Amino acid sequence: MITPTYDYLLVAASVLVSLMASFTGLTLTKGISALPAGRRKMQIVMAALALGGGIWSMHFVAILAMRFPLPIDYDSIYTLGSALIAILMAGLALLIMHFAPRTWVSQIVAGVILGNGIVVMHYVGMSALRGCLALYDPVGVILSVVGATVMGIIAISVAYAKRDTAHILASTVIFGSSVVVVHFVAIAWTSFQASDSFAGTTPLIENGMLALLVMFSAFVICGTFLLASTNYVFTGFGSAVTAGAPAAVFAGVPEGGEEPLPEEVLPAAFVPHGDAPRIPYERDKRTCFIPADQVIALRAEGHYTVLYTREEKLFCPWSISEAEKRLPDSVFLRTHRSYLVNIHQVTAFERHKDSGSCHFDGVQSLKLVPVSRGNIVVVREALGL
Repeated sequence: MITPTYDYLLVAASVLVSLMASFTGLTLTKGISALPAGRRKMQIVMAALALGGGIWSMHFVAILAMRFPLPIDYDSIYTLGSALIAILMAGLALLIMHFAPRTWVSQIVAGVILGNGIVVMHYVGMSALRGCLALYDPVGVILSVVGATVMGIIAISVAYAKRDTAHILASTVIFGSSVVVVHFVAIAWTSFQASDSFAGTTPLIENGMLALLVMFSAFVICGTFLLASTNYVFTGFGSAVTAGAPAAVFAGVPEGGEEPLPEEVLPAAFVPHGDAPRIPYERDKRTCFIPADQVIALRAEGHYTVLYTREEKLFCPWSISEAEKRLPDSVFLRTHRSYLVNIHQVTAFERHKDSGSCHFDGVQSLKLVPVSRGNIVVVREALGL
């Protein structure tokens, strides 16, 4: 058996890379639910690259920190494939959180996928080792899977409980630490033995070349980390502006996570009057208003909401409960704990066993809204069914 030694400076660097990548990726997701679908997907791609690239970089920086008493090479397919796996699984988790209804089930599913992306990436990356053979103790594999799953769910739950800086920082520590913990727990239950030189057709990456690849990846992560953190330094932790944040953030309205203003201090223009209520939304550092009958639906986004019109989505400073209280219940109906629907805009209703969905034909920004089991009777009555 081979017992590697460690360069503890590189071990510390691997921890730092993991934390920076986690912060960058989670910061890039702040505010993107209020963006159009195309821009939201691009923002998710960038966040997935940061999170997945950070998982990969942390792993291989830590591998480079191990000193073996024999020359080590790395299979290029497994090395680069492990990075792709980490990025894809991180992206899938973020797609669930920003395109599926945000429920506790979706948070658990996203957390499981994100956490186990660390595990899959780790063992695929370990399979890239050439010159020595890694032998895995089942206890280490089980601990890695359980630990990654639990910490992934916790990280997602904390990050999306409130979309403010404090929760992003907390989830950064949780997820960044989970990458490190999973790696070293798995390594602690892994033994190494010398193996014959691998003769195959797959190109091998030498130790020095891998160091260059990891250095480049870490450099990109550090650069995006600096860009993401600059706003926190110059604008303060209470009003951080991110690349994907809606205009409300620029106007001084928090994107999420702070308690909504009490009704008595809301501007008078926010309160609808007469038979033509208007709903406020934020754009270009201004508070604008849209007639309520032009709104298809409202979706909860933390303590605020996203307005859906026929063409676009808008950021509204009202909470979903505030909107339900202010808007006429003869027009806007709660179909789900996260959705308030303009019943006059519904073009079709579909029943799904104990639940259902309202459809909006010809609406670009929103195709359908879920109807929960507890609201299905009321919705059907409002639709005349």
